[in-house]
Amino acid sequence: MSLTASIGSVPALRTSRLPPDGLYEGPRELRRLAPGQPAGPYTLFDVVPLGAVIGAEIGGVDLTRPLTPAVCAELDRALLEWKVIFFRGQHPSSAEQRAFARNWGELETNPLLAAGDDPEVARFDRSSAPSFENVWHTDVTFRERPALGAVLHLREVPPYGGDTMWADMAAAYDNLPQEVKARLEGARAVHDFVPGFARFTPEERLVRFQDRFPPVEHPVVRTHPATGRRMLFVNTSFTTRIVGWDQEESDRMLRLLFQQAHVPEYQVRFTWRAGDVAFWDNRATQHYAVNDYAPHRRVAERVAVAGDRPR
Repeated sequence: MSLTASIGSVPALRTSRLPPDGLYEGPRELRRLAPGQPAGPYTLFDVVPLGAVIGAEIGGVDLTRPLTPAVCAELDRALLEWKVIFFRGQHPSSAEQRAFARNWGELETNPLLAAGDDPEVARFDRSSAPSFENVWHTDVTFRERPALGAVLHLREVPPYGGDTMWADMAAAYDNLPQEVKARLEGARAVHDFVPGFARFTPEERLVRFQDRFPPVEHPVVRTHPATGRRMLFVNTSFTTRIVGWDQEESDRMLRLLFQQAHVPEYQVRFTWRAGDVAFWDNRATQHYAVNDYAPHRRVAERVAVAGDRPR
């Protein structure tokens, strides 16, 4: 058989397709900083990166003592750069945890959550209540001004499991197809506390808060007020629809956008030890508390910093 005949006999590749709006393999843009955002060295403490775009451990800072303005400024730069920063073995009291958080602004409380010994500190005791944070979400986007950030202290950890994961929503936005970015330009979405809490909160309790927390609208893509980066700002817990879109079109787009937090390249996963503290930028991230430690106990306390209106 001639070479020409052999080549000519090779069959054409069969046609195939994948369902649309999925996540596909290939290179992803992993940009930690916005253009012009400072990336200089840290001189007042150690910074150990845990991922390419998100997550770093901070060493040499004692959260149980007042911080100097210089340390606060450098920590703020680390928070903006890494989106979530971790402090090992701190064991702050509730008052010390609140004092640390107040360096970034006034505190806010969430009446839908159980409080600890201090009314400004939410307590998550998973020995007595089922876990409900095991979905990708951004805290309190049902508020007109969602929290700037949160400080979480693990008081008691299970013998295994109970990690928390965070995802960088600027990286998620950067890697959207251009046609999707164009479609989302100027789009706004409705956020409502009811679907996020209805699965584990009695209806009569939710009714008492529905006038206090009416549905609100936020940009589907918000601009970070400090870095100028554009970030996805929709989440599975609280985003119900895109304003002005028919329901089927809105549902399809939101499913696509919700998927973006699931990409491992945009994530960091943190394994806790008792006394550890995490401080995350709630404007720039989503997080997921892994519920794999039953029947063991996990006790965490969280302080939230009040935020701004997303734009």
